[in-house]
Amino acid sequence: MHCGAGGQWAEVPDPPELNAQGTDPMLAFFRFLAGVLLLIAVIAAVYDGTRSVAAGALVSTPLAEHWSKIAPGLLSATQSAVSRTTHPLVWELGMRKVLLVPTWALFAVLGLLFAFAGRRRRRINVFVN
Repeated sequence: MHCGAGGQWAEVPDPPELNAQGTDPMLAFFRFLAGVLLLIAVIAAVYDGTRSVAAGALVSTPLAEHWSKIAPGLLSATQSAVSRTTHPLVWELGMRKVLLVPTWALFAVLGLLFAFAGRRRRRINVFVN
């Protein structure tokens, strides 16, 4: 109850919860993004698996190889933009090492991180006397 204009009591609504299900839309977006990233990781793992079976040895394709096959212009534009806007060592020591990681591993780690960030959290009620 709240004393409104003219001395009349009015009902003040409680602050709204996140929504009816108790979930945040950002968490749902993180779960969706995690699903997409994990799907890409599975596709890349199947690609490496079929190449490994055909070659008779373990084959792991780095992200740079996939990126250069799919969008070579974007890879070179990204390299020049990173080198132009930051120190050139950022590309040489940082990004180049990331691009040498197997594609399935990188997307799996990113997907798991987003899945962890978007997980549904239990609501904990704290009662204080």
